[in-house]
Amino acid sequence: MRLILLGAPGSGKGTQAEKLCQATGIAHVSSGDLFRQAEKEGTELGKLAKSYMEKGLLVPDEVVIKMVLERISGNKKGFILDGFPRTIEQAEALDKALGKDGVDKAIYIEVSRDELLRRLSGRWLCRKCQKPYHLVSSPPKVVGKCDVCGGELYQRPDDTRETAEKRLEVYVKQTAPLVAYYRNKKKLLQVEGERPIEEVSKDLLTKLRWRGDGHNR
Repeated sequence: MRLILLGAPGSGKGTQAEKLCQATGIAHVSSGDLFRQAEKEGTELGKLAKSYMEKGLLVPDEVVIKMVLERISGNKKGFILDGFPRTIEQAEALDKALGKDGVDKAIYIEVSRDELLRRLSGRWLCRKCQKPYHLVSSPPKVVGKCDVCGGELYQRPDDTRETAEKRLEVYVKQTAPLVAYYRNKKKLLQVEGERPIEEVSKDLLTKLRWRGDGHNR
């Protein structure tokens, strides 16, 4: 299955992507992780992407798509794209690159604006493994330390309420139209994201008609 995860910052895309990967064995492809990995490995595409980022420019769609296709090539089970596409133009370019069928489903995790602001302004990350925490909904067992690797927790400068509001404005303007794009193609699956993580995960698998034995119905 070739899936895309859609949702505003703070909607839980990364968390649900991990859950889907564990349940289905499908590869999780995060655009942010792709950039970091390519830069670390010093690949040609990584160097090219870095040259744009160092100038404060957006990496061209064709470069990102090449990185995505390079990452998913040879994976017979499919993939879950997280963080890409972000615009209609990117979605159209991805469809073209994948062929006439494009992606199988686009999963939209719907969360209200008030809840998104609450989540974004209280989020902390592990400096080592990037596991997310929230002071209210999912605090660490030990203050300031990651439950998984013991790394130091930190809050990103852009996790203030003011910055969160700006991030949501950008999302509404650029990325939200993707919901209509995939709905028109009859490929949209919508789930309500203001529930416990396990409930959202179960709902996703049900709507994907995943049997639990490595196949979907």
